[in-house]
Amino acid sequence: MKDKIKTRKELIWFVEELKKKKKMIVTCNGSFDIMHIGHVWFLQEAKKQGDILIVGLNSDASVKRYKGPNRPVNKQEQRAEMVAALEMVNFVTIFDELDPRALLEAIKPHVHCNGEEYGKNCMEAETVRKNGGRLHLIKRFGDFSTTEMIKKIKKIY
Repeated sequence: MKDKIKTRKELIWFVEELKKKKKMIVTCNGSFDIMHIGHVWFLQEAKKQGDILIVGLNSDASVKRYKGPNRPVNKQEQRAEMVAALEMVNFVTIFDELDPRALLEAIKPHVHCNGEEYGKNCMEAETVRKNGGRLHLIKRFGDFSTTEMIKKIKKIY
């Protein structure tokens, strides 16, 4: 698993080599804090878009900035290993920015996958398109949400 977790610098090198071999590079991103079937569905659908799936994982600091002081539940190293353990994922890289645009600028994927709820004009769209890539929107699988799972657990306890 840990051999799938790369720094941005390492990942850029791998991507350059993979592109030389005509591999289709697909990216997606998220916090993947408490894994659920919605995450697995999303990653499976993303992988169908190309040969190599790279997951940008929000660092602990970036998750706190957009989800609040009590998140993430799991540390970034643990979350990275969980995502890397999935067969459809080729690489995981942790990013500290609030959004993945700098990462996408560095990788220049052929396809970037995002949830349909973010729409075709999501914040990543311009970066992906200006580098010759396309945005692929994935329909939500059921009503799964880590935030909602945490709320249910709090009600139980």
